[in-house]
Parts: sequence; structure tokens; C-alpha cells
Amino acid sequence: MTAKRALIFGISGQDGAYLAEHLLDLGYEVHGTSRDKELTSFANLSRLGIKEAVSLHSASLIDFRSVLQVVSDAAPSEIYNLAGQSSVSLSFGQPVETLDSTIFGPLNILECLRLLKSDIRIYNACSSECFGDTVEAASETTPFHPRSPYGVGKAAAFWTVANYREAYGQFACSGILFNHESPLRPRRFVTQKIVAGAAAIAAGEAETLRLGNLSVERDFGWAPEYVKAMAAMLRADAPADYVIATGQTRSLEQFVAETFAWFGLDWRKHVEMDRTLLRPTDIGFSAGDPKKAYEQLGWRAKFGMSSVVAMLAQAEMRRRAGNFDLSGLEAN
Repeated sequence: MTAKRALIFGISGQDGAYLAEHLLDLGYEVHGTSRDKELTSFANLSRLGIKEAVSLHSASLIDFRSVLQVVSDAAPSEIYNLAGQSSVSLSFGQPVETLDSTIFGPLNILECLRLLKSDIRIYNACSSECFGDTVEAASETTPFHPRSPYGVGKAAAFWTVANYREAYGQFACSGILFNHESPLRPRRFVTQKIVAGAAAIAAGEAETLRLGNLSVERDFGWAPEYVKAMAAMLRADAPADYVIATGQTRSLEQFVAETFAWFGLDWRKHVEMDRTLLRPTDIGFSAGDPKKAYEQLGWRAKFGMSSVVAMLAQAEMRRRAGNFDLSGLEAN
């Protein structure tokens, strides 16, 4: 087994691509999966210029034999599970697919390693959606109260990881990540929708942007630095779960206002509320306490919401100009 070889389930997504880039920088040999590597474009890896640097495999996390095969083939020392349906909004329309991917995926990995009697270390992507509404900043000991099928699935996966760690001594960790954005986010995510919409209005291509509930409050972070926390968890002396957040909560209205201001616009003249975009249930206030990650991993977020807005806006302007280079984005 190679000392520094990582296997990333879900390498084609935002976090998977940035994590692959980070691990390559650390000197790892990186392997990654998608359901069908021949049909997946791996556009995010290409945009980061690292597609040719990673070894790609076809694997389905909800198929135990498939998981066993790719783990045997890649022979990693670390596994990162970042796969599964990742949209909270979409989870209301596809609850079964969401629960299948978020619960059975990590279970298959953990059971595979148990049967192999393997000492491979595993990171599982959890979510702040597990907490639901938080009265104060949530820590690793805050009770879960998920308010979406996505949150329910992530909460179940969290306790599955904890159970295997305690019952079988596996080095298994969950990162409870709060919102983290980047230009690699799909356009269905509201932050990308806001930035693209403001850019289109500034260019005279549109007049309005229709959004849902602007009063919700979130902790907006920067994905490229959040993946560094993932890797740090598997380099720790002992396995544990960590909240990863900036520690600063802002409303979606503030995000909208700063984005439109970046483009020289007054958001109140262009944004319209669309009740059809409201979720059946939603989290009003979400705040995270990343103290444990700083004290035990030495990790702390550098970029808050204003910086995230600036970097997303710069990347959008580059994209509109046909420049997909993501290096050198400047934070406020």
C-alpha cells in the first residue's frame, strides 16, 4: 500500500475537485470515482488543470461489490466520501435517491473496510443541515434536528460513521461542513444563481432575478480552504468529528446586496420574490462554531462572505469573457 494514496468518491463535484488539487499539492497519488467514468466529463478537474494527474474509476456507492472492487484496485491509505445527491432543494423532489446515496454510500465503504480488516482512514462529508435551526452557533455536541431529506440522510450517515468508529475501532471521521462556495458550484445553487443573475443584469441581458426566502441566515465559506480541513482530519492522531465553518452568519439578503453592489447595482430594483421557490421546510438561522477544528487541527477559515462574493463575481466575469482560469482570485 502506498503511504500517500487517496481515493475520492465523488471527485467530479466541487469539493472532490478542490480536494484532489490539494492532495496532489501535498504529494499524494490521487484516485477518484464517478458512476461511469466514460460518460462523466470531469469538467471541474479539467478547469483546475488536474484531470490528467488523477486516476479515474467507475464505481457506484450504493453497490457493495462496486465499492469493494474500487477499494481493492486503488489500494488507498485514505478514502474521502464526497459522493451523493448534494442539493437540499432537490432532496425534497428526490427524497429516496437522496437518502439512498447519503446513507448507503458511507455504510458500504465502512462495511467494506470492516470485512477487509483494513486500517484505511475514511472521511465522510456531513453537513450543517443536520442541525436544522440553531439558536446559537452549533458545535460537535449540538443535537441534530434536520429539516430536509438531505439533512436526514446526512444525520444518519454521521451516526453510522460514529458507530463503526466506536464498535470496530475504525479511523473514521465526519466533517460537519457549513455552506462553502466556489465557481465550481452548479448553477442550481442559490449563490451561483445570484452571482450569474447580477452579472446578466449588469450586462443588460436581463432586468430581474427571481429568488425565494431572503431572510434565511447562513455561514458562507470558501470551498478551496474547507477541503484542507478534510485532509487535516485524516492526518490527526485520533479520529474525531469536526464542525467546519467561518463562525460568521449573514442573511441571504446581505449576500444578494453585496453581490449586486459589486456589479454597481441596487438589488432592490431588480430582485423579485417567487413563492414557488420556497421549500416545504427551511432553516431560518444556521451558525457554526469551528473552535474544535482550530484547537485540534490548526484550521481556521480565512475568507468570510464579503470575500466569497468578490471571488465568485470575479470568476463569473472571467467565465463570461471565455476565461475559465480560477487562479489569482482576489478577496476583499
